[in-house]
This record gives sequence, structure tokens and C-alpha cells, in this order.
Amino acid sequence: MNNIENLENEKKYNKWIVVLSIVIPLAVAALFGVNLRDLGYDVEPLSFLPPIYASVNALTSVILIIALIAILKKNAKLHERLIKFAMMLSVSFLLMYIAYHMTSDSTKFGGEGAIKYVYYFILITHIVLSVVVIPFVLITYVRAISGNFERHKKIAKITFPLWLYVAVSGVVIYIMISPYYT
Repeated sequence: MNNIENLENEKKYNKWIVVLSIVIPLAVAALFGVNLRDLGYDVEPLSFLPPIYASVNALTSVILIIALIAILKKNAKLHERLIKFAMMLSVSFLLMYIAYHMTSDSTKFGGEGAIKYVYYFILITHIVLSVVVIPFVLITYVRAISGNFERHKKIAKITFPLWLYVAVSGVVIYIMISPYYT
């Protein structure tokens, strides 16, 4: 494909990128505020999920680093498979996170002093960047599948550290708040 065909192919996905970049955070925010038990449903709290989705975030971090190493070694096929796996892990994290918050009460951080400010800084940056990274991941992926590898590489230099920060900070948040789970 030539550059014009690549760009046209890429443009086909732009509407979906915009829609998903808006719908996903709005759906998460809306569902985060819904507790099925408060609505009268007899559901067990899914209190076993936080260590699982923290582990999924940790695995995502490792997979992203291995994917970077793969592409640096010119192994594009392995890189592609790993990125698809990282995307699936991120979606599974999101589903578990929503399920947990729809069945369980939110846990309050109980730390005091400077650690409280560290925790909230990491939490706020994690939340903000988890929303920001969605269009970056989607655009980066679309540029790759459309064959726009130069444009893919340019945005991947932004996407990779954002996505890695979101994954790693999710694990850090879990570790910091885990003593306060009931």
C-alpha cells in the first residue's frame, strides 16, 4: 500500500477511536457509581478480584516491556502478538475492576502523613492517564494495522510510557491500599 491508501485505511477507524475514547471512560464512571447490592440485588461482593486485577496490570507491564524488546530486535510478529495480548489484558482488567466496584464498597486509603499525598498523587495521575491512554493505544494500533509504520512509531513513543505508567501505577495503588481492604 502507498501512503495515501494507508491514510485512507487509517481514517476508516477514526470514528470508532473517538467513540470508544468517549464511551469507555463514561461507561466506567457510570458503572463505578452503581452498586448492585445497594439496588437490592443479592450478589456476593467480588472481594477476591483486586489482587487478580492487580496481577493482570503487573502482567500487562511485563508484556509491554517484552513487546518493546521484540520490536527493537525487529521481531514484528512477536511484537504484534504481545501488544494484542496486552490489549486483551487491559480489557480484562477493566471488566474485573467494574465487576468489583459494582458488587463491593469502595476501600478508603487509611495511610496518614506524607504517604497519603503520595498515594493520592499516584491515584489521580493513574486515573487521568488511564483515560488519556485509550485514544493513544487505539490510534497506535490502527496505524500499525493500516501499515502506517512511521506514524505508528512516532505515536508509540508517547503511547508506550503512558500505558506502562498506567499499568505499573495500578499495581502500586493496589499494594498501597491492600492493607485497608476488609
